[in-house]
Amino acid sequence: MPKGVTEQSNAVQSLWNGSWIAALATGVVVWGLILWSVAFHRKRKNSKEQLPPQVRYNLPIEILYTVVPIIMVGVFFYFTARDQNYITSISGKADVKVKVEAFQWSWRFTTEYNGKTAQVVGKPVNDYTQGPQLVLPTGKNVEFDLVSPDVIHSFWVPAFHFKRDVIPGVNDNRFEVKTLDRTGTFAGRCAELCGVDHSKMLFSVKLVPQAEFDQYIASQAGAQ
Repeated sequence: MPKGVTEQSNAVQSLWNGSWIAALATGVVVWGLILWSVAFHRKRKNSKEQLPPQVRYNLPIEILYTVVPIIMVGVFFYFTARDQNYITSISGKADVKVKVEAFQWSWRFTTEYNGKTAQVVGKPVNDYTQGPQLVLPTGKNVEFDLVSPDVIHSFWVPAFHFKRDVIPGVNDNRFEVKTLDRTGTFAGRCAELCGVDHSKMLFSVKLVPQAEFDQYIASQAGAQ
């Protein structure tokens, strides 16, 4: 998977890895039991025994296969709920606020920082490097407010390890991330089939040092 660029993406990656490890461990146990039963309880040639010995009740095994799944589900639920609450929490004190407007078929990003506003409007493109670019500072909390005037879209930056649907009529659709001290340009796209040019709803997110972001916001402030 792509290396995350936010603190929240690290939590997502950790939860994802843990889930896969647990799933694979469960699979190994199940596959092992299947192979064991096939190898040692198969019907042998010239054997007078038609079936393995049948046992009506086995209380310890019944307790085992009831208690173990309950424990597994409880563990999964705990870590999922913990990380979900962290990932979706909003402090209300973000350094940068971005209004994301998704429309058929591109994006409008309105960035607010220190009383200044910069806006970028895109158009359908075939390459994310040609689409609208959202510039953000490294090491800062960023709050996203998502709106749509037409149909359901989905704001997705793979490097965030997170996506959120943009739904018409939903006025409180927000999330917050803290960017890492890692610069670079990262692809973004709409992840919800929204019409004929859905595949062209491409954009990029550029993380830059604070000084460069200050220059950008000053030069773009008030631009439409």
